[in-house]
Amino acid sequence: MLLEREAELARVDAALRAADEGVSSLILLSGPLGSGRSALLRDLPALVAGEDVRVMRANAAAMETDFAFAVVRQLFDSLPAGVAERDHERGTREPDDDSGPVLTADDPAEILRGPRSLAAGASDRTRLLILVDDLQWADVPSLRWLAHLTRRMHGLRAVLVCALRDGDRRSRHPLVREVTDAATCVLRPAPLSLRATRAVIREEFGEAADEEYARACHEASRGNPLFLTSVVHEMRAKGLPPAKGQAEQARSVRPSALRERLASALRSQSPAVRDLAEAIAAFGDQGDSALTARLAGLDEIGFGAAHRALQDMGLLTATAEPRFVHRVVRDAVESTMAVAERERAHDTAADLLYESGSPAERVADHLMSVTTADRPWSATVLRSAADSALRRGAPETAVRYLRRALLGSQAQDEGRARLLTDLATAERDFDPGACERHIAQAIALFSTPGGRAGATLRIPPALLGTTSPVALGLLREAAAEMGDPASLTGAAREIALRVEARLRHHGHEDPAELASAAERLRGLGPCPPLDTAGERELMAALLCAGTLTGVLSAADAAKTANRILEREPATSARVHTMMPLVVITLFAAESVDGVNSWLSSEQQTRRQNATDADDVLLLAERALVLISQGRQTQAREHAERAMALDGTHWREASILVLSAVALDIRDPVLSERILARARGRDSAGLALTVTLRILQASVDAQRGLRRRALESLLACGRQLDMSGWRSSALFPWRPHAIGLHHRLGDFPSALKLAEEECAWAAAWGAPAGLGRALRLKGWLLGAEGVGLLREAVEVLRGSSYELELARTLALLGRRLGSGAEAAAALREASALAAACGAPWLVERAEHGLGTAAPPSNAVLTRSERRVITLVGRGLTNQEIASEIGVSSRAVEKHLTNSYRKLGVSGRHELADALPA
Repeated sequence: MLLEREAELARVDAALRAADEGVSSLILLSGPLGSGRSALLRDLPALVAGEDVRVMRANAAAMETDFAFAVVRQLFDSLPAGVAERDHERGTREPDDDSGPVLTADDPAEILRGPRSLAAGASDRTRLLILVDDLQWADVPSLRWLAHLTRRMHGLRAVLVCALRDGDRRSRHPLVREVTDAATCVLRPAPLSLRATRAVIREEFGEAADEEYARACHEASRGNPLFLTSVVHEMRAKGLPPAKGQAEQARSVRPSALRERLASALRSQSPAVRDLAEAIAAFGDQGDSALTARLAGLDEIGFGAAHRALQDMGLLTATAEPRFVHRVVRDAVESTMAVAERERAHDTAADLLYESGSPAERVADHLMSVTTADRPWSATVLRSAADSALRRGAPETAVRYLRRALLGSQAQDEGRARLLTDLATAERDFDPGACERHIAQAIALFSTPGGRAGATLRIPPALLGTTSPVALGLLREAAAEMGDPASLTGAAREIALRVEARLRHHGHEDPAELASAAERLRGLGPCPPLDTAGERELMAALLCAGTLTGVLSAADAAKTANRILEREPATSARVHTMMPLVVITLFAAESVDGVNSWLSSEQQTRRQNATDADDVLLLAERALVLISQGRQTQAREHAERAMALDGTHWREASILVLSAVALDIRDPVLSERILARARGRDSAGLALTVTLRILQASVDAQRGLRRRALESLLACGRQLDMSGWRSSALFPWRPHAIGLHHRLGDFPSALKLAEEECAWAAAWGAPAGLGRALRLKGWLLGAEGVGLLREAVEVLRGSSYELELARTLALLGRRLGSGAEAAAALREASALAAACGAPWLVERAEHGLGTAAPPSNAVLTRSERRVITLVGRGLTNQEIASEIGVSSRAVEKHLTNSYRKLGVSGRHELADALPA
């Protein structure tokens, strides 16, 4: 398929019309590799030649340059037999094997009389179109013959079209130049447009391409027909359709057939051009002209000539520094090199970059490509490169550098110990097992207790999770070696305090250890010292223990936790310390104003060195703060952004926080996604186990599986009670169980749990928790609970959690029924719910005011009723979608509309809103 070559075809057609009047011409068709010269030459006869045009064609080849008159013979062979016989007397004879006419004269002058007579004889009755492809590879005798012909074409009815590839060294041969200099017209096919790219893709796949996919193919090929068809063929061979989701694959694909074609073209180049191509391949996108020339061993003149040759071939971009147009060009160059040659190139490149003061990562990338890097500076460069990779949030890259440095470190000393410690630090985000192994190896090489204990602290703490036996053993050994922190000073005391903090937190599931932590907390007094990082880490662990057990009040916990934030720098490094526990404590204490500004400060300073795991935790924590402020819409947005990140190496703390957000939002889709991410985690701690069970119970309740949900919640309560954990703010199993008991008709059990919840909330003292407990108890008591609802409203006015206040006001207004107090409560509830992004609660309040139509099954569409019926059977959104033959998104839309029309917040309220 020939596209966008109308101008070239018109020019050849005009030349043929002129030839009819005896005006012969030579047209030169030139361009870089893959520009479509051969395809145009191949299709010319069918597109411009008529019945009165005789075509002669020849294709020169690099392997035939040593065969005399190979091109001329092809031209003779393409003539009809009758013409060949008439031309016998003009310097040819028929061979015995009837394979076609061949030249027999030994005298060059005799041979060169042939061109004129041949052309004259062949064009005496019709016009002649002579086509020669890849002129640069024509053998010397044929070039002489063609040069002789070009000087004697006057008066002939012939058009000679020669195709010449730019950048080839043979194109500078004197005889080639003699032929091309005689050209009356030079045609250079332009790169294909985006429109032509779409046509090529449609021809290959039989369907139209997505616009983004077509643009990706066009950008990757830069309009070069050879590159474009190679990319499209490769994509089809891989079974990748021209869809939007495959655009990035189209940009990065490296067709093997194109690589071999390019490699063949490069092998025919001069040594200087090949040397420059190899140097550019070694540097990739990092080398500048000066360094590349030095690596290639070229002076300024040689570099300029070789650079122009590669540009003429279409292999280099038009940028100031030498860059290949596509990654497949680099593949082609490397395929022409032996393994030893590639190593030598990278080895020399590393030396040049180091001597020029280039960044460590640029030097390290080349050291990674050689078998041995035994220079004195290799380990230093690799460690510096690892530091740079960690700062930009690429721990996997840092690990590659450090492991390479470790291979060159043979001495069993503290230098190797520090290298192992750095390696473990880089591994802790995504390979905790390797981190622990390397720390254990490093500890054996350190000569001081402080060095060994400091290395132990590089193992990240399992926040509210299960500490591995290896890490626990190392911590205990370190604590024993360091001794009592009170007897130490300076850096030794800091290390001892941080080790104690982790050991204290390790016992968070043991009631005896929790009691010991509470005793340690009391021993530090009402205003514990928080001036050093070690003191703050210890206090974070102790505050978390006090929050879990309830031995502290919310006010006391918040006071000390906020003091920690005032002194603790907001950096991404805190994710590997006990500091995330401070955020959890402040959430439970409902004191998140300081957390919000602290997290905002961290977000501004961490962009360059944050990993996906860091970002997930930060987004989850910010969503938790927004939940505490009643801003559900914004909280959902942060949670969705966290879920969109790679969850391969999520920390337990991230799952715990996101689960708390999903519980409050009561979004079954978000909850199920979190549950799916958490499945298969090894040795989950009690906190994560219980949190996920509460989240699953919430999903089950919304599906209508109330009894199963209640049994799971009660089991959670028993587990928490056995561990001495009382915090309903962190593990709200009772509030969920109260509603399920009531809906299942077990009023006494519901009331008993409500009274327990009120007692805990009053002791803890956080207003939102207490207000929620009072609301639940008031809801259970019906008309007798109005006083509790009023009390809940007053308590909640001291909280930043406005959504809980809106819920309570809406319930109070409905219970009061009529009157000024009821109307005021409902109006305030509607305004607060609108501000919090809870439209279902707005409608509920408006229904109470009489400003909206009451919920009714009649307002639902047929599809919405069908979806709700399937919800009542306990089906998930995906199961409903399969049942009725629609997408999951359509099911979610029907449910959202149903919630709005019925004035409910989710699945768990559907059964109560609809008639039996």
